Amino acid sequence: MVDADPQGSLQEWSGQADFSIPVISKPATKLHRTLPGIIGDRFDVVVIDTPPLDEEAGIVYGALRAADAVVIPTSPSTMERDAMPAVWATLRKIQDDRDDNLASAVLMTRINRSANSGAIIADGFKKNGHTVLDTMITRLEALALAKGFPVTELYGYDKVAAELDELMKGTI
Repeated sequence: MVDADPQGSLQEWSGQADFSIPVISKPATKLHRTLPGIIGDRFDVVVIDTPPLDEEAGIVYGALRAADAVVIPTSPSTMERDAMPAVWATLRKIQDDRDDNLASAVLMTRINRSANSGAIIADGFKKNGHTVLDTMITRLEALALAKGFPVTELYGYDKVAAELDELMKGTI
């Protein structure tokens, strides 16, 4: 895992929870150039945690250029929905600079199962031609309070991983 967010929460969590997966801190705008020399070909999957686009666009661009697939986590709020056009524009710009396809999908998070806002916002993204993962992560206090503890429950993220596998195969 690569903690490219300057706030360093992934690195901090890893240290507190003693992750078995290596985590490196690398909040750099040239991540796409430096990451291959750091990780080589030792891993099948590398997850890069980035800061929000509106806070550190250069770091996000570097991470996107290093990525094979992008997961865009968003909650069902109009504020986060309204921020998505900037994300789509950034993905188009990065795609124009690549020789290969950059797969991307929205992951709906902090879903209230008793409300329909998640489905409404997800449908809006789909109607505009964007891929939205079927799996939605519910709002759980266990997730909100998990930082610093070992990961022992996946809360649906195992299903997200399976969907990402399908996305990379081009079947989604």
